[in-house]
Amino acid sequence: MSDQRYNLRGVSASKEDVHNAIKNIDKGIFPKAFCKIIPDILGGDPEYCNIMHADGAGTKSSLAYMYWKETSDLSVWKGIAQDALIMNIDDLLCVGAVDNILVSSTIGRNKLLIPGEVISAIINGTDELLAELREMGVGCYATGGETADVGDLVRTIIVDSTVTCRMKRADVVDNSHIQGGDGIVGMASLDMRDGLMKLLKKDSIKRGIEVAIEENDIYLGFHVIVAYGVNIPVVSRNLIDSVKYQVEAFTGMKISKIDIFVEGVRVID
Repeated sequence: MSDQRYNLRGVSASKEDVHNAIKNIDKGIFPKAFCKIIPDILGGDPEYCNIMHADGAGTKSSLAYMYWKETSDLSVWKGIAQDALIMNIDDLLCVGAVDNILVSSTIGRNKLLIPGEVISAIINGTDELLAELREMGVGCYATGGETADVGDLVRTIIVDSTVTCRMKRADVVDNSHIQGGDGIVGMASLDMRDGLMKLLKKDSIKRGIEVAIEENDIYLGFHVIVAYGVNIPVVSRNLIDSVKYQVEAFTGMKISKIDIFVEGVRVID
């Protein structure tokens, strides 16, 4: 019933018409990458490439509008700014882009329903979030944007953003080369006497894992050794997501936290 009501409003989560429209469009120089990557048009360097991605908060803006009207809580709009931003940044992170990311924001509003204080909360919220991301090592910078009063097109507000990045082709994470276990060379012993790292064999791999269970929550700590040259944050995130899904599905218990401790780096021939 809910899907039917969703579709009756002209909203599509599957976007089958869009996917059908672009099926014959060139997929770029890394066809299996998470988002389209093209040659370095901006710099003309054959060792570099360009990435651009556009997305937005979508229909969540309608939910934010209803919440704000009921509560007068402007902080909800920072959440919309975050959603519009991260819906783009996460795609770039998936291909290995973590720096030199330029952000342009687009807001379309019905001026009769969305006052200036909401616009201010979104714009300033975006700027604050970009600063937070830079503190976490993701180099993204605001370049401006467009705010338009289009009440004839938009019932309340729509918040979108576009990001672009120039990066080395050698640093691109291309899905066509990813296999299970890539990046993690092995587990490290928790008993590292004299500060020496020990790569565990299969039969003792559990010695590199910490487990703590409290009521229905599980804590896991992995002490790993990674391959030289891999993107450690991406590999760690992939490990966390994979372990969380499999453990929760198998045990029916919730993972409260997973920590990844990188104990060393090993060069793989």
